Amino acid sequence: MAQGNGCFRFGIRVLALASVTTAVVAGIGATVDTTMEDFHLSGTQMLDVGTDVIEPSANCSLCHGYFDFENEPHATWQGSLMGLAGRDPLFFAQMTTANQDAAHVGYFCMRCHVPMSFVTGHAADPSGAALDESDREGVSCHFCHSMVDPIYKPGLSPAVDESILAAMDEVPGHYGNAMFVLDPQGRRRGPYSDPAAPHPFLYSPFHQSGEFCGTCHDVGNVAISRQPDGAYRYNALNQRTPDEDLHAQFPLERTYTEWKLSAFASGGVDMGGRFGGDGVTVVETCQDCHMPRTLAQGCFFGPTRSDLARHEFAGAAASVLDLIAELYPENGIVDPNAVAAGKERAISMLERAASLELDQRCGSLSARVINETGHKLPTGHIEGRRMWVSVRMYGPGDVLLREYGAYDANEAVLDEVSTRVYEMHVGLSEDAAAATGLPPGRTTHMALADEIVKDNRIPPRGFENASFEAGGAPVVAAAYADGQYWSDTFFAIPAGAERAEVEVYYQNLPRDYIEHLRDANGTDDWGQTLYGLWVSTGKGAPIRMVSGTLSLGPFFEGDLDCDGHVGIADLSQLLSAYGTRLDDPSYDGQADLTGDHAVGIADLSTLLTQFGRSCPQP
Repeated sequence: MAQGNGCFRFGIRVLALASVTTAVVAGIGATVDTTMEDFHLSGTQMLDVGTDVIEPSANCSLCHGYFDFENEPHATWQGSLMGLAGRDPLFFAQMTTANQDAAHVGYFCMRCHVPMSFVTGHAADPSGAALDESDREGVSCHFCHSMVDPIYKPGLSPAVDESILAAMDEVPGHYGNAMFVLDPQGRRRGPYSDPAAPHPFLYSPFHQSGEFCGTCHDVGNVAISRQPDGAYRYNALNQRTPDEDLHAQFPLERTYTEWKLSAFASGGVDMGGRFGGDGVTVVETCQDCHMPRTLAQGCFFGPTRSDLARHEFAGAAASVLDLIAELYPENGIVDPNAVAAGKERAISMLERAASLELDQRCGSLSARVINETGHKLPTGHIEGRRMWVSVRMYGPGDVLLREYGAYDANEAVLDEVSTRVYEMHVGLSEDAAAATGLPPGRTTHMALADEIVKDNRIPPRGFENASFEAGGAPVVAAAYADGQYWSDTFFAIPAGAERAEVEVYYQNLPRDYIEHLRDANGTDDWGQTLYGLWVSTGKGAPIRMVSGTLSLGPFFEGDLDCDGHVGIADLSQLLSAYGTRLDDPSYDGQADLTGDHAVGIADLSTLLTQFGRSCPQP
């Protein structure tokens, strides 16, 4: 169907939703007056599938729940952020401020977080006020298991999918941005060809593929397009994106792309049992890690399978699960035991996501953080998520001599200056600033951002700068060589130090971000609600991922190349790094002799004081 007819049909669908027609104009007064047309995408549209077709998850639990809490699909899903996405206060606070920035963008946000709203039609109200209990099931059982691979694969896709796709007006040509296609008859699809199910079912290789997960775990701002020179610019208002390929859109999340360009997606990686579940060593797909296999039944009357995928979907959302449990205490809808189990799995996933190697190089401690995952570390939605290295150096009598990356738990404040923080920050270009009236540079207005100002997150195995750049997942304000999946940070050792204790922490609810969502909200109570939950659940306390201890030996100050002599080579090394700071690509941590993570006059003075001296021989 021609685009003009598609627009007309889309408009008829919206107007048909009489209960929310007044809400379609929500967002007037936003910084940018985008419309629902700006966020329209291919795939199943509102009212394409009847509300009686996709059944509630309670129906699924009759066979797939209440018989094996640790392994069954229903209990494990129920405690995951997938099952609780429609009840996530962080999401609703984020969506409110996004709607204030770009009118109607909530319609786009709900595609992933509350996809049932596209079945019920409640996504027509971009504020989320029309959502009902059906929508709040988040990414529900039947919704996922009725999804069709939008790119038909002869010999692999169920034969019926060819006619389903042929009957659609707009078939997605890419995976991402929740451009999902639902089976109009709701036939359940899954990884087995032999289920003894009391409902129609189809064997679906799509559900075992990374592409299936990529449907929602790659997100681009469809209102901002990549230009021939690589820069991003706003599209004309009230027009659909000129290109549904996410690589042509400003990146908001690139987890699927990061995996697709990694070694994991190219035949798998032997991780020695770190991920994958019982008896699995080589992991390849998203499901291998996030739906680990076990020996169990998927249905109470079904066979015991050696490769049952646990529907735990563990990621890094432990703190967010705390917020949800606090918001819905003992209400009969959210199962606190399932949420507690989900939190434990999320923490376990974080503890397996990184490794740590420590070494002393003359007067510096080298801390190497190794990414053990199949995507950047950390990955996912860019706002708030960060990881850092904490170092404490002790002298005789366990006296603390120096600390890097100190975190004040009472104030929920990190000393960011003293350590390396792995994160992604976005900003506004001069063009975007002129269009919005906001200042250029780093911004908290993610829905309006058109520049990446920092992305030093650690790449996965198989990383290549060129392919990640082309995929919208570049390294910015940092440097990683092709093939590098680790990050080295050097910390100056104070005189007399005997031991170093090093920890790597993850946090996704930092104070400044939560306060921004509270203070920027001029529409509803979600920002204040989120802040109250944040305070009552421990202020987003960071989670320790990995730790290590290293005994420290004596060193000769200023000897950067460890040859026992302070000379021209050492001076040359320091001068080449002079004027750089920790996050500069050319920064040399060994040249930081004073421990301030900057190479400057104090370091030069320290070296010159020692110049010409040699370490006495034992």
